[in-house]
Amino acid sequence: MVSFRRQVSNVFAHRTLVLHPDYRGLEAFMQSLPERFAAGEGEVIYKGRNELRRMRCGEHDLVVKSFHRPNLVNRFVYGVFRPSKAKRSYDHACMYLHVGVGTPFPVGYLNVRRGLLFDRSYYVTLASTCPYVYNDLFYKKFDYADEVVRAVGRTTAILHEHGYAHKDYGRGNILFQKTDEGIKIEIVDLNRMYIGSIDLKKGCKNFERLPATPHMHRLLAEEYAAVRGFDPETCFRLMCAYRSTQPGKIDGLY
Repeated sequence: MVSFRRQVSNVFAHRTLVLHPDYRGLEAFMQSLPERFAAGEGEVIYKGRNELRRMRCGEHDLVVKSFHRPNLVNRFVYGVFRPSKAKRSYDHACMYLHVGVGTPFPVGYLNVRRGLLFDRSYYVTLASTCPYVYNDLFYKKFDYADEVVRAVGRTTAILHEHGYAHKDYGRGNILFQKTDEGIKIEIVDLNRMYIGSIDLKKGCKNFERLPATPHMHRLLAEEYAAVRGFDPETCFRLMCAYRSTQPGKIDGLY
């Protein structure tokens, strides 16, 4: 896949746009994202250091993530040396899809730079159809909860087999949905990613931010071990041990 790339400059700013080739028709929308955010357009999904908004453009239902403006030192670093968080998110999403792991489809990203200083970046995906997040398993009743947990174990193992480990693998970043084909898993918030060899201990440690009962840990361990060729009992013990070190655990859970 060769993404469409365009750069636009004026005396005030330099904008670099990268679009998935299937969505070149969204160029004008993407270039206008700074102005749309300034005007308060779209439905705010989340607002903190970064901001997520849901927007419509023609027939497309989109989610736009606006990354906060870095401090002055990092504005220079991102402006000259480091790829933006939006670029990393887009690249990592493409990598996920290439190995068969779900994530909301990456439409593109926009970087805005002023002189040598980085300003903001925006990452755009199609809106996910998954209505639930992993954390919902503890507050809602799902008659297919075990299937979801097993699917998370398998999905994580596939990522690790390809040398990818999400560095913010928490309860809010795993989406799920039951379909006629089975459990659909999508992983979000992809800008922080470890890429490299992932052994047994490093792989099991990657689960440490996911709350789980002993039963859930057992399911995660069985599926993870089956894909990676590890001993399931060893995986279970390691997952429980790593999880036990984490603060803010739900009462009664590891």
